[in-house]
Amino acid sequence: MHWRMITHLFGALLILYSLSFLPSIGIALAYQDGEWRIFMTSFVLSLLTGLFLWFPGRHQKSELSIRDGFLVVTLFWLILGMVGSLPFMLGLHLDFTDAIFESVSGFTTTGATVIHQLDLLPPSILYHRQQIQWLGGMGVIVLAVAILPLLGVGGMQLYKAEASGIAQYDKMTPRIAQTARALWLIYFLLTLFCALGFWAAGMDLFDAVGHAFSTVATGGFSTHDASLGFYDDPIIETIAIFFMLAGATNFALHFAALRQVTMQPYHTQPEMRAYLMIFAAGTGVVVISLYFVGTYDTFMGSFRQGAFQVASILTSTGFATAPFAEWPLHIPLVLVTLSFIGGCVGSTAGGIKVVRVLLLAKIAVRELFHLAHPQAVLTVNLGAEPVSEKVLYSVKGFFVLYVVTILVLTGANMAVGLDLESAFGAVMATVNLLGPGLGDVATTFAEVSPAVKWLGVAGMLVGRLEVFTLLILFLPAFWRH
Repeated sequence: MHWRMITHLFGALLILYSLSFLPSIGIALAYQDGEWRIFMTSFVLSLLTGLFLWFPGRHQKSELSIRDGFLVVTLFWLILGMVGSLPFMLGLHLDFTDAIFESVSGFTTTGATVIHQLDLLPPSILYHRQQIQWLGGMGVIVLAVAILPLLGVGGMQLYKAEASGIAQYDKMTPRIAQTARALWLIYFLLTLFCALGFWAAGMDLFDAVGHAFSTVATGGFSTHDASLGFYDDPIIETIAIFFMLAGATNFALHFAALRQVTMQPYHTQPEMRAYLMIFAAGTGVVVISLYFVGTYDTFMGSFRQGAFQVASILTSTGFATAPFAEWPLHIPLVLVTLSFIGGCVGSTAGGIKVVRVLLLAKIAVRELFHLAHPQAVLTVNLGAEPVSEKVLYSVKGFFVLYVVTILVLTGANMAVGLDLESAFGAVMATVNLLGPGLGDVATTFAEVSPAVKWLGVAGMLVGRLEVFTLLILFLPAFWRH
């Protein structure tokens, strides 16, 4: 391990992140909510800590290894969680556990919360909550790779560890810094258009920007306790559906469509087609169920609530306009299943990801065919391209680790006092980066024990880092030379 370079990089990233407190200072002064000292203190502490870590290794020039990249990404999410929690501890006087939980939930775009009465919070604190989701959505480390190419350390190692999915090693541009800048440009443009849409639909500018941060990042934090249900506006919900789906789409497709000025990449990519089909099928099942059960009086009412909740759950955003956990019959089970599928690889969404589910289904069909034709030699194709056995093994390994992690965390939550429904709901909410759960954590984690919250932090990190990046650190072979 290149410990001096890792420390130097942590310092540079902290210096970069400290700048994110400046907008909150401006919000505090503009709204005169009295919190500017809190954010100034947070800014100074993070800046000085970053300088302390960065300064000793400022003349070091060496390349990070793959092992270094995994360690930096994992530890920096923990550091972000601690630094981002400062305003919650200093301003809202949350205890250490609650502040860390809220901060990690924001950065990992989970959206689970321990805070009550959001409508009464100072605007600067609300802005901070929304902003940490937006920064976490694309990844602060990818941002650092984009704008700090002269750090003297290898950006590709960080990008490989941070970017998710099977296509994580594909670069949209020849240089990794250009790739990261392209990602952030698209991310910014989506956020800008989303904010303008919300604003035009009737939100005030503060709420429009805050909810745009959360929507495109598929995070789910809101500035109101009632989430988007506060507005009870079908136009706002329609805008949210569009940008939630866009945020959970592979950003490489957005890049290709923008560069070619055509919608063709969305039509030809197999994962995207499967993603839209899953959304359509899930919406159909939920809407028809709600209508025939009589949960809502009209078909349009059922369609409005069903389509929004399916989009929110599938993309792991977690916005709410209705208490889906209380919907009758099989509907909550359908939504839970969608939360495990999640969005596309290379997006801000959580879950297993559509392409992995698609490949697992193709693997299952191949094995069934082998039972009938044992001598047949079959390949698994994604579109017209065959998928290598190495990738298929990786997908199967990911799925096994994902399931085992869920079972272990569910058992651990039950061991510290939750019933089965609440324990599974807490794991679903955190590992899938969903936010709302079931049972005792259907709307908030405020009332559960500190042990459950720390298990939730672990689940959020596992989900955000896509299992491998975090669990590899617990493998003894990783630490051997």
